[in-house]
Amino acid sequence: MLKRILMIAAGVFLGMALSLGAVRMAAAWGFWPNRDLEKSSGYVREVLKMVNENYVFEEDAKYARLTQAALRGIVGSLDPHSEYMDAKDYKALSEEISSEFGGIGVQVEQRNGHIVVIAPIAGTPGARAGIRRGDQIVSIEGVKVEKPSLDDVVGHLRGKPGTKVTLSFLRPATGKEFTVTLVREKIKVDSVRGVHLLPDGIGYLQLTQFSERTGEEFVNALNKLNEQGMRALVIDLRDNPGGLLDSAVEVAEPFFKKGELIVYTQGRHPEDRDEYRASAPEAPLTIPVAVLINTGTASAAEIVSGALKDTHRAVIVGERSFGKGSVQTIIDLHNGEGMRLTTARYYTPSGVTIHEHGVSPDVEVVMTAVEDQNIRLQHSRDDITDPAAFKEEFDVEAMPDRQLNAALSVLNAALLLEDDAKPAVAATKP
Repeated sequence: MLKRILMIAAGVFLGMALSLGAVRMAAAWGFWPNRDLEKSSGYVREVLKMVNENYVFEEDAKYARLTQAALRGIVGSLDPHSEYMDAKDYKALSEEISSEFGGIGVQVEQRNGHIVVIAPIAGTPGARAGIRRGDQIVSIEGVKVEKPSLDDVVGHLRGKPGTKVTLSFLRPATGKEFTVTLVREKIKVDSVRGVHLLPDGIGYLQLTQFSERTGEEFVNALNKLNEQGMRALVIDLRDNPGGLLDSAVEVAEPFFKKGELIVYTQGRHPEDRDEYRASAPEAPLTIPVAVLINTGTASAAEIVSGALKDTHRAVIVGERSFGKGSVQTIIDLHNGEGMRLTTARYYTPSGVTIHEHGVSPDVEVVMTAVEDQNIRLQHSRDDITDPAAFKEEFDVEAMPDRQLNAALSVLNAALLLEDDAKPAVAATKP
């Protein structure tokens, strides 16, 4: 009997040793109770129950409604970039990432308590209907827009292709209102725009965001410019809010040798480091490059500009960028809902963090708010090149782009140095 008891005791102690070694893993997998989690979730349940049973308006205290509010509060309290999204918001995010959605094709912003058109996208229902920059949306489907939420208005403008929406606008320039009924179409937003060759063989392109197709669009643009004899390149990342990390890597990759580090991310634990290296077998582009940035350049756009500056592959022109160096992971939840959660920070190849610091320009050119607004509009509607037509359409004067001009000066100087460095070829008689 004594021997049996000792063997049992030895088994217990062995089990304790094993469990102490595995308790952290078991807790992570849900096999082991997390006392802090149990205590906190129990407290939340208690408050939910109390609110549900006692709040004066029963409909506002339904468990589903309270749960969504709680989730928004929990995730949103972490940082400005983490958020819980209901099915509607999650679907809208997915559409933004894919750069395709049903809508009327106007870009809008909230300004001074109004929803104002920034510019209609060329070739869309909004552009064909004559909607102009500065027009204010005053009603949707006959319902007056009061205390407007930008998300709510955009939600009404978007919809299934083929469906109709009736909008009333106020045009401040004339003080008159007008109403149009538009048929929504599938709107494809190109993230690489304005691809063309400037004098002296300098290519130009603008990246408006980093979506699923950006890398492919960028490579196609480079090929087009190369076929036209490109000798240098301007990459315009001004007011680019970012997007997908993988797309940023794809855009930077043509300038790096295979295997070179472009960016790395570091998560909560030392082992949570992910490195993103160039994988294309082709030789990298070695032409002079200038990158335009401003205070609206953020996130994935800063990955590209930071990597090119950090490795001396480009000259950065403009203003210090926004400084968003955190990585958000998109997580699917139940019932079509989702969560965007900050899970890491990213670093340039040499280990520099851009978070809350931004990318500083090599050549600083600061523009006024009026210049920023007008230049942004000019580049968004590069289909209107005549200054008089631009003035008539948007009621603003076209103006020189000082940041772009500074970039062109830098590149022209680099091209002159290259030409001077080439060996002279003696003339020979036939």
